[in-house]
Amino acid sequence: MSGASGAGGASEAADVVRFWARLGLPGLVDVHTHFMPERVLAKVWEYFDAAGPLVGMSWPVVYRHEEEQRIALLREFGVRAFTSMVYPHKVGMARWLNGWAAEFARATPDCLHTATFYPEPDVEAYVREAVDAGARVFKAHVQVGAYDPNDTLLDPVWGLLAEAGIPVVTHCGSGPAPGKHTGPEPIGRLLARHPRLRLVVAHMGMSEYVDFLELAERHQEVRLDTTMAFTDFTERFSPFPRAQLPRLADLGERILLGTDFPNIPYAYVHQLHALERLGLGDDWLRAVCHGNGARLFGLPTWA
Repeated sequence: MSGASGAGGASEAADVVRFWARLGLPGLVDVHTHFMPERVLAKVWEYFDAAGPLVGMSWPVVYRHEEEQRIALLREFGVRAFTSMVYPHKVGMARWLNGWAAEFARATPDCLHTATFYPEPDVEAYVREAVDAGARVFKAHVQVGAYDPNDTLLDPVWGLLAEAGIPVVTHCGSGPAPGKHTGPEPIGRLLARHPRLRLVVAHMGMSEYVDFLELAERHQEVRLDTTMAFTDFTERFSPFPRAQLPRLADLGERILLGTDFPNIPYAYVHQLHALERLGLGDDWLRAVCHGNGARLFGLPTWA
């Protein structure tokens, strides 16, 4: 199921539930979903519609629903915990997004309290405020933000988050289009200074899959999320090298389910089927789709 057929309908929800029920799971933990202020999300969808330069291709957003319906869909799918990946693209935006995300998490108990940051003079102060307020995961979008993760303004932030053990889901790979500071080299320098940082490489590090697998092998706290990787859509322009599947299997405890819901051009269940057809076994799927995320965020590991 690679297209939009059945997306969001009762039949798809049944397919998703069937997937995790067959594995004996209580549901899914999805570490990479997007909820954000409506006017910001509208701008994001406009960018996808226009095939902007950081997208570079037709990208029809399937789950273009009102917020309440999107939350309801994830619950129907059996997603027990998800995130509100917000991210700024300019100075003065992150603190406001963090305030919105904190309110969203308070109103949505199954959403992990998410926060973000940008290299600017007050970044350490508002990141500390978010941590004190209970943020459980941060989003860093190096591609869209067009900033160097090694910017000196961010050094105390990375140190704070490493010390707190709070995961940072980071779009740092060069797919679907490269950014000014994407790629493994800047992240390698960052991890050399902050080896305890719980960095979650979004999209499996697309398109530098091998380089980011190597970083994960060298740094025990580095994880990768599956967002959009292995799907028919992504395999057309950035195929995962099948010779690397044994390494993916060996890193099974540090691979996390992510989907990019709602901003995906295919049905949610297709991401799950794409993982299944890798042929890495049910134990690997159980860990990726629930166990690893539950353990990372201190959630109940079983129903």
